[in-house]
Amino acid sequence: MSKETQELTLNPNLIAFQNNLLAEYQEKNKTVKKGQTLFIGSSIMELFPIENWQESGEIKFEKSIYNRAVRATTTQFILDHIHTQIFDLAPSKIFINIGTNDIGFQVKPEIFHENYEKIIQQIQATLPKTEIFVLKYYPVNNVDFGSDEDEAVLFATRNNDLFNLASEKNRDMAEKLGVHFIDVSEGLADENGNLKKEYTFDGAHISPAGCQVILKNLAQYL
Repeated sequence: MSKETQELTLNPNLIAFQNNLLAEYQEKNKTVKKGQTLFIGSSIMELFPIENWQESGEIKFEKSIYNRAVRATTTQFILDHIHTQIFDLAPSKIFINIGTNDIGFQVKPEIFHENYEKIIQQIQATLPKTEIFVLKYYPVNNVDFGSDEDEAVLFATRNNDLFNLASEKNRDMAEKLGVHFIDVSEGLADENGNLKKEYTFDGAHISPAGCQVILKNLAQYL
């Protein structure tokens, strides 16, 4: 699927939201502290409220946390906006969770994984001292969810088998490029490997309670 075809699948209101969020990030980037900790990705990461938790004083870390994720985006989107989402912040650590929409939008696997490599390589070339963490994809639950129209569309091209296969390819990429591959999903899945109902509101996105589980698992890397 080409970038143009992918964008045509998005609701115009969603595209407007993405553009507005990018503009907001560009403004915020003017006053960020360099050398801090950055999170990027799509909706899974955008909805992870770690930056808000830190700003409110709910959690404390040595470095400032910035989140520059944008919902409904792919690896190509990050390549297109890599300055706003990454380079302008010059982070010392970056946590990346991107690619589930590549799978969902049925981007050809070779293009998806090539794009992911380009993201890592461009970070390494531009920010050689930045420590990079590639996150394993979180589990989903299409057993207890998927009955309504929106959920059915969501799960038509997304499932744990596809996510696990892609994660293993990302693990190989991380090893080849000399970056970290981490799994911070411990405790999210039930005995069958599906995302626990109490940790999601639609079977794919993580609830606040689930985000607390992820935060606990992330703590050792922050």
